[in-house]
Amino acid sequence: MTPRHHHVRGLSTAGFHRIHYTEWGDPKNPRVLVCAHGLTRCGRDFDTLAQAMADHYRVVCPDIAGRGESDWLAVKSDYNYIQYMADMTALISRVTDRGESVHWFGTSMGGIIGMLLASQTKSPISRMVINDVGFFIPKASIERIAMYVGASPRFADFESVVMAVRAVSPFGEMDDETWRRLTAPLVRQEADGSWTFRYDPGIAETFAQSAAQDVDLSPVWRKVLCPVLLIRGADSDLLLRETFDKMCRKRNVRGVEFPKVGHAPMFQSAEQIAVVREFLLEA
Repeated sequence: MTPRHHHVRGLSTAGFHRIHYTEWGDPKNPRVLVCAHGLTRCGRDFDTLAQAMADHYRVVCPDIAGRGESDWLAVKSDYNYIQYMADMTALISRVTDRGESVHWFGTSMGGIIGMLLASQTKSPISRMVINDVGFFIPKASIERIAMYVGASPRFADFESVVMAVRAVSPFGEMDDETWRRLTAPLVRQEADGSWTFRYDPGIAETFAQSAAQDVDLSPVWRKVLCPVLLIRGADSDLLLRETFDKMCRKRNVRGVEFPKVGHAPMFQSAEQIAVVREFLLEA
């Protein structure tokens, strides 16, 4: 199955920018699943999940601004959740021309965007999967991520990039080919033959501001009323077990933990995908 490539325009303080997204499944299907990725990743993380869900959904996988094939923002302070919410609102408006609700799958940063959108009055999100992020994010995990976000290393060959990604990505057990497939959309080859990451290093400027303290999104979480499937990697340092347990006590929240995975499960296996498929198709 081959995805379709589209874009929608977002508006930042410096003007318009293009938000790229891939789309899977019947383009006329009114059932839409939006899949939003993590901080330095891109929408192609969801290729395997999207193909598994495309028989029931039109699956839309955006590259958040500054990542993948989307434009980089001219003003780096615009890399913030207000901007991301506005961009995703434009995307949802594009893919729901009759005002339908959408289902949302968000990994890490994508999960936070989903929580923020779902907490709003008359939110279009009617069902949501949150992958390895919660209403409390400890300072220590933010500091760990801040150690590599914004770096712009050059690599002599593609395999060196794959090794670097594996070193900082506790996604669990995956074969070599899966690691290569998940890495390829994140990088580009330069004219001199070296390889670099596609994401804008300027993302680190605003991210570093949050590294100084814990993040508490409990007021947002209290306003999320739609059914939620909360996923946790058993070895995650970002979604702590204590936070996971507290979130699972809320009505309409179901929690699932995957063993031998840190931050965050990547849904490359049939077993992980089945959990999401069962929850979403209940609706």
